[in-house]
Amino acid sequence: MIEIGALEAGDRPVWQELFRGYNEFYGRELPDEVAERAWREFTTGERMHALGARLDGRLVGITHFLVHASTTSADVCYLQDLFTAPEARGRGAARALIEAVSAWAAERGCSRVYWHTKQDNHQARKLYDRVAENRGFIHYVIPLGESPR
Repeated sequence: MIEIGALEAGDRPVWQELFRGYNEFYGRELPDEVAERAWREFTTGERMHALGARLDGRLVGITHFLVHASTTSADVCYLQDLFTAPEARGRGAARALIEAVSAWAAERGCSRVYWHTKQDNHQARKLYDRVAENRGFIHYVIPLGESPR
């Protein structure tokens, strides 16, 4: 059974391993100072938020999300990161995390939840195509400074 909840101080090592796996999947190296900043943000819960998925009490999935203003609607929730451990895939953790973020955002009056993924992320897109609407947007990025991609 998958249980979704807030990350706890003791989750830090497993969270960092999952977050590193997420970044490796997208071809990025996760600098320690970036992981530290993210963890601090999650513990305050003011700007960025995180939830974990537990399977038999073990942390096997994470999601990070934030709310931002919109010019055309009420605030929106951006689900920035979603990752499950390879051994937990197909067991419902990612779906449960998406549902939990959606419920969290709805409780706060957000008009929608959205996220990005790579076009060739076929395994994840099977789930995403079942739980959300692909509106066909193309993502453009202008990197600034030294932040990771």
